[in-house]
Amino acid sequence: MKKRILFLSILLIFTLTARSQPLDWSTKPLQSERSRFFDALHYIIRIRLDIDRKSFEGATTVIATSLQEGLKTCILDAEEFKVTSVIDAEGRKLSFEQKPNELIVHLARPYNYGEEIVFTCYYHGENPKKGLVFVTESTEAPRMVFSDSWPDHVHHWFPCYDYPNDKVTNEIIATVEQGLKVAANGRLVGVFEDPARRLVTYHWSQDQPHSTYLIFLAAAPYTVVRDSYKTLPVSYWVYPGDEPKVKPTYGQTPKMIEFFNKTFSYEYPWRKYDQISVPSGGGAESTSATAMTHRIMVEERVASDFPAIRIVSHELAHQWWGNLVTLRNWAHTWINEGFATYSDYLYYRFEMGEEEGALYLQDKLKAYLREAKTRYIRPIVTDRYEKPEDMFDAHSYQKGALVLHMLRSLVGDPSFFATISNFLHRFAFDVVDTADFIRTVKATTGQNLDWFFDQWLFKPGHPVLEVSTEWNAAARVLRLLVKQVQDFSRGIPVFRLPVSVKFFTSGGNEIHKIWIEKKEQIFEFPLAEKPWLVKFDQDNVLIKEIYYPKERAELLFQLRHDDVIGRMEAAAALSSFKNDRSVIEALIDRLRNDPFWAVRQRALESLAEIEAAGRTDIFQKACSDPDSRVRAAAVLALGNLKDRKNLAFFKKIFQNDPSDRVKAEALIAIGKTGDPSAKTFLRQAALIPSHRDMIRKAAQDALKLIEKHQEKKNEKN
Repeated sequence: MKKRILFLSILLIFTLTARSQPLDWSTKPLQSERSRFFDALHYIIRIRLDIDRKSFEGATTVIATSLQEGLKTCILDAEEFKVTSVIDAEGRKLSFEQKPNELIVHLARPYNYGEEIVFTCYYHGENPKKGLVFVTESTEAPRMVFSDSWPDHVHHWFPCYDYPNDKVTNEIIATVEQGLKVAANGRLVGVFEDPARRLVTYHWSQDQPHSTYLIFLAAAPYTVVRDSYKTLPVSYWVYPGDEPKVKPTYGQTPKMIEFFNKTFSYEYPWRKYDQISVPSGGGAESTSATAMTHRIMVEERVASDFPAIRIVSHELAHQWWGNLVTLRNWAHTWINEGFATYSDYLYYRFEMGEEEGALYLQDKLKAYLREAKTRYIRPIVTDRYEKPEDMFDAHSYQKGALVLHMLRSLVGDPSFFATISNFLHRFAFDVVDTADFIRTVKATTGQNLDWFFDQWLFKPGHPVLEVSTEWNAAARVLRLLVKQVQDFSRGIPVFRLPVSVKFFTSGGNEIHKIWIEKKEQIFEFPLAEKPWLVKFDQDNVLIKEIYYPKERAELLFQLRHDDVIGRMEAAAALSSFKNDRSVIEALIDRLRNDPFWAVRQRALESLAEIEAAGRTDIFQKACSDPDSRVRAAAVLALGNLKDRKNLAFFKKIFQNDPSDRVKAEALIAIGKTGDPSAKTFLRQAALIPSHRDMIRKAAQDALKLIEKHQEKKNEKN
């Protein structure tokens, strides 16, 4: 039989030949760690917030020590507010100069190395573009204000040294109107009422050192729902009315803390843990007080469809990775984000099971490869960037996490988890760089893995592999040819890769470990018989693209007998066999019988590609699948037929399916039929409340589809 050449990497949407990249990262400006001439120790931030006027008045006391002999000036970052005076600890007025982005304070006398310096800056500001966000009441959020300090915006609401390589303690003494509650880092010292002026003051103390971008405050009419992990206070600050959503959204937080305590062998390091609703687009891991987008909050009925477990665990993991140990400068962003991303995978796998974890890890690989193929490649660790935000991408998050997963596979679980625990203990409350981590790996494992870190952290790209097999029946030898065909002209190295290859045979399965170190290598394996399946990178560890030929029989075997990632790959690859009844029947079998939802979904999608029009009954039956994601995929496949005969079926799905995701897909399917008689039904559906208003939006989109269909019909007439 003629061999069919197929892509079997998880990135089936990409071609082997890399597209020209729109951005050459190497042209970005060279950055270096910032120098400082004083060591900031403590900030006392007194601030009066006026939400209606979008204004603030502040008095920030700076306590620092000199890092040189004869220090005469302190230069602070300060932007968008007006400094009116600076007073030292003896009450003397100090002269100062305020420039667009800095405050230069002239000290009363020269300070020698190690001497303590204390002065207070008085200032006021209004509606800053960065740092503080004043929010007008809407359907999305109440009147409120919250800080957006990351990555270097804290100096927009108080003067400070705003760079992560200097850790400080701080107090926030915030005064707001009565009826509002103020959340911030650390321990609540007290709440002080001023009934005459209808004001209330919250005093928070963060008495363990952290970097300035982690300083946070928010003021809103919060409801505070109390929880705990053992003696650790855990609280959820939510908008009024969101109390029923707290448990389905945040209920696993104590369990997550326990999991990370054990996984990292380092107890949660802060005085408490709060998660605080804000109207932003994601999460921000401020020390002991994570700012969390309000949009993740879910009702119990939709929690299974839209779980918050990933973002909640990710931001919690930052309390160790990023807050306890912190990047020294932005070149090492992966230490914050790669470690936190790998941590959220670890918890997700623990909670959801091995197969869900494997799929989640593959999703991270897809995210990195998508960025590498469509935007740019860069070293994970690089001192070339225009602004810190540049470094917060799929290279730092997803690729950084995948590098940790490969390191774990290389050194083994005991050594890996001992390494990350030692790293935390050695550098707790300190700033770190990648060299610190590499030294910790050497000290803990005894292994020199410089080659590993050089290719994965300090070089760009990933291996693109051409893999082929040839069976010599006479010699009973399987020949495996591996080529690295990545674009070496772009600085991508020839990778050194430990790879596990699994052979499925009637006599049992064998796993062989090989080392790929050249552009082209041949490996030979004596076997009793031709394998039913050869699984390259059998544990799905490598960051890679792969071009691998497989025959139909091998794919059909893989579809039933491989792990979840392999079964999904086989289901996707089999869509190339357009008129093969054995392939169609095998995919139908997996759609009906595979125990994992994502395999069923991929089998359905391949069936839709092969012969959608002839599979209406199969797709309709799949609309009763126990998993909403498979049901939604089935409705999508039916909807793409644009057959008005299915209109009543789509209406029934909308009325009876409990999932908002499936309901929304059913409405879109109705729109694809182009049937104008469905307009009334769609308008009524648009009135039904749903998670993130998705049903109303789907109904509106469906109405637009019908209108476009009618316009095209009128043009033809």
